Amino acid sequence: MKIIISGYGKMGKEVEKIALKKNHQITAILDTEEDWNNFIKKSVNADVVIDFSMPTSAIDNIKKCFALDIPIVTGTTGWHNQLEEIKNICLTNNKTLFFSSNFSIGANILFEINKRLSQLMNSQEHYDVSIEETHHLQKLDSPSGTAITLANEIIKNIDRKKNWINTEENDDSSIKIKSIRAKNITGIHSVFYESPIDIIEIKHTAKNRAGLALGAVVAAEWIIGKKGIFEMKDLLNF
Repeated sequence: MKIIISGYGKMGKEVEKIALKKNHQITAILDTEEDWNNFIKKSVNADVVIDFSMPTSAIDNIKKCFALDIPIVTGTTGWHNQLEEIKNICLTNNKTLFFSSNFSIGANILFEINKRLSQLMNSQEHYDVSIEETHHLQKLDSPSGTAITLANEIIKNIDRKKNWINTEENDDSSIKIKSIRAKNITGIHSVFYESPIDIIEIKHTAKNRAGLALGAVVAAEWIIGKKGIFEMKDLLNF
């Protein structure tokens, strides 16, 4: 498989390592707008783009892949407020997009546990729910895309919760997300249900970036020949 890597930070480099170990070919590495412009002029052959770029460039990168008719797998977060627009462009033009706030298989199992637990807790009004996420100092978006995904699923299933907040204010109808930035932390996500008598906690800790990179490469392998919009739940049959 011929892969273009978009975004050559820590995740991009990890994707490169995993892809080469799996005997894929890296045909281009695009880390700047100039890189993209040069690539478009050259019309380099590729089967898929794997994107871990910046939140500010993710939308443009996706649209460029659509224009070039190259499937894109993106793990960049911080742009999902424009997801409906991107979905519409993708489906209208018969393109291919695989997106996820977290490509780790373990994190996606956490998503499923979170879904089921929130369904059970809808009737347990004496429990309040909150989320805590911890990442490295270089992470730009806050809260993390994974934390937002967890919160949005809870909002779907718990009637008393209407939205999430990332502040210290108190609002009984909101899920409070606490964001922590610290050195050498890949990613930790916890969901807490607390009552006056106990606490229920579910948690996922990423030891390194390898699981995220592997999931993205597996997703890239999986979408070849497919058209439409896909997420990890499609790949994992959840």
